[in-house]
Amino acid sequence: MALFLTKKINNKDAVVYVWDMSETEDELWSLTYIPNEAAEEIRMTANPQRRKEKLAEWALLNTIFDGKVYLGHHDNGRPYLHNSLTELSISHDSRFVAIITSPQGEDLGIDIENLDRDFSAVEAKALSEDEKEDLNKQKRQLQLAIYWCAKEAIFKRMSLNGVNYAEQIEVGKFNPRIDGDDHEIHATFTFDDGVEMEFDPGYMIFENHVMVWVVG
Repeated sequence: MALFLTKKINNKDAVVYVWDMSETEDELWSLTYIPNEAAEEIRMTANPQRRKEKLAEWALLNTIFDGKVYLGHHDNGRPYLHNSLTELSISHDSRFVAIITSPQGEDLGIDIENLDRDFSAVEAKALSEDEKEDLNKQKRQLQLAIYWCAKEAIFKRMSLNGVNYAEQIEVGKFNPRIDGDDHEIHATFTFDDGVEMEFDPGYMIFENHVMVWVVG
């Protein structure tokens, strides 16, 4: 089984798990228990890449919880477990599935992206004017990836509809580091009434991917 990475978040009860989707679809089916309703939904998914992502998600869930799990989603899409009080957040791209968990019920968010993605739409629609001015020509692609993953992780953690990424989620100026360790940035979420909430998302860069998480 392709558990690629397990990381305990410093000073938190949260843990990040990353699965590398190296298996075939048939192999993923054989690796895991999937409740009948979820299995039927996967079988009806026409896109083979999407099927594989969902299968790997279940394989990772079974690995994390060492047994049968029953995954549900709130109306806003936020995942939860029917048979556990553990909070979780999930992200995937074409290669990796990432899940962050907290047994203490802390609010969570995680996002993972391939650095080869075209982030031009992110720059145009999701960044504030200050964030655009902070972009460095030599590190532009990496900065855009971190900006996007941070905003996505915070959006998932907040579980609110209608969030304006450019106006409500502001990431402070940072110098992206690619040394393989995890690092923190600073971000602020502004509610519609002007109240602000501060976050210190963590990020890692590995295998040409950026992963950002937020806890609490």
